[in-house]
Amino acid sequence: MNHRAHPAPAGTARVPAQTRSEESARETGGHPAGTPAARGEHTHCEQPIPQPRPVVQRASVRGQILDALRTALASGELAPGEVYSAPALGERFGVSATPVREAMQQLALEGAVEVVPNRGFRVVERGARELAELAEVRALIEVPVMMRLARSVPAERWAALRPLAEESVRAAAQGCRATYAEADRAFHRAVLALAGNEQLVQIAEDLHRRAVPLRGGRADLMADAGEHAALLEALIAGELDAVRRLVAGHFATAG
Repeated sequence: MNHRAHPAPAGTARVPAQTRSEESARETGGHPAGTPAARGEHTHCEQPIPQPRPVVQRASVRGQILDALRTALASGELAPGEVYSAPALGERFGVSATPVREAMQQLALEGAVEVVPNRGFRVVERGARELAELAEVRALIEVPVMMRLARSVPAERWAALRPLAEESVRAAAQGCRATYAEADRAFHRAVLALAGNEQLVQIAEDLHRRAVPLRGGRADLMADAGEHAALLEALIAGELDAVRRLVAGHFATAG
């Protein structure tokens, strides 16, 4: 008689159907037929084969906490100058202190926070001068690359970036600085990725994260997003003078 396996209810672990060898194992004292134990042979000197254990995806937890902390920093929820402990943040996010501490160490490498011994992590305060310096460094890196790309990348490839520019406008309209920061970063990342230089993209992203200001309202975000749209249209049209002016202006107003 054939036995059909019924699907397990949602949310429960699936138990695989037993094979013929497993049925034979029950008949031979728990050992599959054909093995030394099933034939009555001594196996006390043989080491059992360890069963694979599920891998705990701790790195994914750390990544999620890192994203959540970046959002809290960009939105101002974690205030500049304030000190936060890993256990307190872990309780806030519903995780242990370990992934929070690991995520905070990454943010310290990025310059977003600094370690305060025996206390936790202080959110870095960036003044107008530091933001202006970061904007200048970004301009030194990104402007020449964008101008080179403007001369070599065909219009259809620029046109493919329209959804990202439109997304930055929608994010700006929401007035949420954290949401806009991610949309802004995605647009700049896509533009620079056309250069085919991953190191360039990573360095630019690091500078972008450092340069995100916590001040400014919806009007500032809308103006910045509008520059994305205007720049992209100039790139599509191949208007190099307009591209040069828009790119220079975009970084001059950053921060």
